[in-house]
Amino acid sequence: MKTFVATSSNIERQWLVIDASGKTLGRLSTEVARLLRGKHKPTYTPFEDTGDYVIVINASKMVLTGKKLDQKYYRHHSGFPGGLRETKYATLMDKKPEFVLEHAVKGMLPKNALGRQMFRKLHVYAGAEHDHQAQKPVEYTFEQ
Repeated sequence: MKTFVATSSNIERQWLVIDASGKTLGRLSTEVARLLRGKHKPTYTPFEDTGDYVIVINASKMVLTGKKLDQKYYRHHSGFPGGLRETKYATLMDKKPEFVLEHAVKGMLPKNALGRQMFRKLHVYAGAEHDHQAQKPVEYTFEQ
């Protein structure tokens, strides 16, 4: 018996829609990363992009538990002295709720060309509307 290895010719991808309203950021992002990598499929191959396309709607209605909205910061540095910039997650959730989920999911994917290819299959929208009706996406639900 030979081991099955997925190749680009025999990978079947689906379009999945996840409603983020009321979901916790961490639990949602781990599930999205799992779907993007393809770990939910029996044909999962670590060195191939076997995952599905994921559309996340209502990102503005995501929840952060505890006091994270006030105490958690998004930090980035310009590379110059004194170039550290900090933004509270409460501000980010008001202005760019899509970025919050994208940043969390991107950190859970591989840090190479394969991870960047997987990340391109993620589409996040703050509201309930999305532009992918032509792909006939399937509603995906999971327990938290």
